[in-house]
Amino acid sequence: MANQNAKGFKRIYNAIFFSAAGFKATWQHEEAFRQEMVLLIIASPAAIFLAKTPVEMLLLIGSVVLVLLVELLNSAIEAAVDRIGFEHHELSGRAKDIGSAAVMLSLAWAAITWLVILIF
Repeated sequence: MANQNAKGFKRIYNAIFFSAAGFKATWQHEEAFRQEMVLLIIASPAAIFLAKTPVEMLLLIGSVVLVLLVELLNSAIEAAVDRIGFEHHELSGRAKDIGSAAVMLSLAWAAITWLVILIF
């Protein structure tokens, strides 16, 4: 394992590997993340083709990337809560529900972004 207390360029170098491990774990354990990656793979060429300006293209692709970012955070919350224990606890359930709500809000925002840009 890389030194987590590294400084300077070594810290940046290590961060790349920690981040790659996070992507790998999320890909392996989270079906929603895999589905949202498929959405990004489909949406990106569509955005390039449908956008009238570079800003529109960035907004279309960025709204889907936002979904992935929120899903990563939600998955981290779920993993931490599950690490604590699988028995039902009100606060654990609330944390997972709030994370899920954040993902749903990001999906709604992506849908609204696509609709507004493509309709107007």
